[in-house]
Amino acid sequence: MNTYKLTLLALLATLAIVGRYVFQFLPNIQPVTAIIIICGFLLGPIEAVILALLVTFLSNMLMGMGVWTVWQVVAWGLIGLISGLLGRFQRHISAMKLVILAVFSGYLYGFVISLTTYQITGKFWPYYLAGLPFDTSHAIGNAIFMVIFYPIILHLVKKYSKNRFSIRNTN
Repeated sequence: MNTYKLTLLALLATLAIVGRYVFQFLPNIQPVTAIIIICGFLLGPIEAVILALLVTFLSNMLMGMGVWTVWQVVAWGLIGLISGLLGRFQRHISAMKLVILAVFSGYLYGFVISLTTYQITGKFWPYYLAGLPFDTSHAIGNAIFMVIFYPIILHLVKKYSKNRFSIRNTN
């Protein structure tokens, strides 16, 4: 991993952490998932998982650490892997497909986080079904943040690299 990738990951992590902290008063609306998807698509799956780890642990230092932290890493890491693999195998994708992925990821995140309750109480479905309105707000927030951040981050990546995918191949 080169200095440029490290710097970009640090900037994306900072943006996600600050965004999560600023939007904490709105339930389940924060830019972390959208930023992880963008990172995975543009930089690759490993970088997205690293970003998921950084954002989860650093933001939870501010907002509270608990057993859910592990499941947040799993959920955001899985979303990063999916978006990273999508970026590897589909070089050109419409912004609308990324928005759809962001909406789907809101529900996937909620499903994985619901496993926390199963781990503790052995009950999954009541908690998952009760959380669907929160998952819906997360999905809508993801779509909005994707529309806002994807063009900006894509422009920055294109500006400092020869093409959109050369950043993946540099060591």
